[in-house]
Amino acid sequence: MLVGRANENGARLFREWFQGLTAAAAEGRGAAYVFVMGSLCELLRVFDFPIVFPEINSLQTAVRRVAHEYLNEAESYGFSPDICGYVKADVAVQLRGGAHPMGRIPKPALAVATNACNTYVKWGEIWERMYGIPVFTLDIPGSRAAGLSPAPGSDDFELDRRYVEEQLRELIALCERVSGKRFDIDRLREHMGHANTLSAGWQQVLQLNRSQPAVFNALSDGTVFLGVANGFRGTAEGAAYFTDLVEEMRHKADHAIGTPIEEKWRLIFVGVPCYPIFRRFSELFSDWGGVFVHSTYLRFASGGAHLGFEYDLARPIESLAEGVLLGVRDAMDSMFFQTPLLVEMIDGHAADGVVFHPIKSCRTVSTGLADTRRALMAVRDVPSLFIESDLMDRRVVSEAQMKNRIDAFFEGLAARRHQAAAATA
Repeated sequence: MLVGRANENGARLFREWFQGLTAAAAEGRGAAYVFVMGSLCELLRVFDFPIVFPEINSLQTAVRRVAHEYLNEAESYGFSPDICGYVKADVAVQLRGGAHPMGRIPKPALAVATNACNTYVKWGEIWERMYGIPVFTLDIPGSRAAGLSPAPGSDDFELDRRYVEEQLRELIALCERVSGKRFDIDRLREHMGHANTLSAGWQQVLQLNRSQPAVFNALSDGTVFLGVANGFRGTAEGAAYFTDLVEEMRHKADHAIGTPIEEKWRLIFVGVPCYPIFRRFSELFSDWGGVFVHSTYLRFASGGAHLGFEYDLARPIESLAEGVLLGVRDAMDSMFFQTPLLVEMIDGHAADGVVFHPIKSCRTVSTGLADTRRALMAVRDVPSLFIESDLMDRRVVSEAQMKNRIDAFFEGLAARRHQAAAATA
């Protein structure tokens, strides 16, 4: 069946991915620990490292409603309640010898981080202390200011790209030492080719959600797609999944097939979902006919896949540096310079409202959202909702309070629509 296969296949791929990690742990193979903003999976797969995304592992404990057990264990070990919930859940996974609700996580052989999130660097230091592994931090030059990033082809961009390229060459040498395998540039081309297919598909899928009704919900369905985009980046399975996903979403757009609910309101989501009550959190909006047609999360946590950037396989290392620079820089812009992005989303997707969701665990994502909201209101007359909870810690999630705020938001949307209709009658 064409409609609905994306979520089914996404769940299957995730199970298979964790089964592969469990097998790697049983064999004692050391993994590459990476993050969603600049994972460099294309390169690391050349050396046959099992790929571990600690962010994804942690959110899975919340979706399966056991995150509090992991958080409590890490806090009992000495980590502050104020520290990122992702970090604490991962610490508990390590203390448990890799035990995880989805299987067993192998120990790291090395870790690769970027400067897109300051927590990444400190998180890597935890593994460095625990296991004595090397941690490689890729320094990506950020945008100078909103809308002022050096454009590809400019002298400044080329200087930034070369800076990243030299770091990648250092990483290749490190991977050779850790893995004991020689770098194979043809294998890199192969994985980059799969990443090209995945990225092109992801960009098309996001564009197709401009359809009315929307072909997928960016909050619920989009999180599944995002997981595959990260976990299977640079693989034949990931490329095939997104090829099929484009086919399904195009079919839905051509036949005006929307999400399972009747779409009454088109919404933009800003931030990270509330995973401790993930299904219910989504229902608080869908019960009113609210469908999230886009989100900043699908950009900054996609590893740059949303850009549709195509690697030049004739010059793989140079092109990989360009792709990583563009992807990570855009991820940072999607968090720090959001107003132009949100205007683009609102206009392009005919959005009725914007939901801002700052979370206790992540200051990188959440700091400045109130200012962003005010800046957006100054340039677009679109209603917005500001609700706070967490992506991991159910102790600071109040479903009742959120429901009251969300219900009032939709009542306001309905009143606004009624007034607009009356004015044109």
